[in-house]
Amino acid sequence: MTEADKDQCDLLDGLRRGRPAAGQDPVKRSQIIEGARRVFIDKGFEAASMNDITREAGVSKGTIYVYFANKEELFEALIEEERGTIFKNMYDLLDRADDLRETLVKFGKVLSLKITSAKVVQAQRTVIGASDRIPELGARFYERGPKRGHDKVVAFLNAAIERGLLRIDDVDLAAYQFTELCLAGLFRQCIFAYRTKAPSQEEIDHIVKSGVGMFLKAYGTERLATEERTQTIALEAKS
Repeated sequence: MTEADKDQCDLLDGLRRGRPAAGQDPVKRSQIIEGARRVFIDKGFEAASMNDITREAGVSKGTIYVYFANKEELFEALIEEERGTIFKNMYDLLDRADDLRETLVKFGKVLSLKITSAKVVQAQRTVIGASDRIPELGARFYERGPKRGHDKVVAFLNAAIERGLLRIDDVDLAAYQFTELCLAGLFRQCIFAYRTKAPSQEEIDHIVKSGVGMFLKAYGTERLATEERTQTIALEAKS
């Protein structure tokens, strides 16, 4: 019996037993994505083939094409899954509305830690490599990931402006400046393999605190300064 015949039998048996229909089994989909992850890491996007992924995932060609039309679609699904896992709940940190400096520092630390992690660096290298031949893939990656995150930072800064804590003429630019200050050279060093290891938490803490300090010196209002002085006095009184 061929692999295709086995897939057909499995499909009919699954329907009789109430299992997921073809292309709807989350376990099988995950099996394919895991195989693809190993192949993309080992060979890169360009060199990887659907045959390679089929062998690594331990499924037939008939099965893999039920779930994914081509290598590009499979790669995008892999990136989306990685993004959902790595960046899950990260932007919830921006829901805080009490201490602006503390919120920016906490968010900046998490952002920097994740952006410089081995998984994210490897994924971005792969996307960059694929974008030369398939620019729309790179564009979709940016729109669904970095751009969405950027928009959330913009919304947070706008809320701080409404509270009278920040004065910013170009909020879009300021949001980019904030993220760059939190990374301050780390991302480029990681993406070009200048660093062989991810930055330490101590280094990230130092860079982010310094970056947030510069950001608030540039955009913070007198009202923010007054609130922070009041908080400092209150803390000193308690101690």
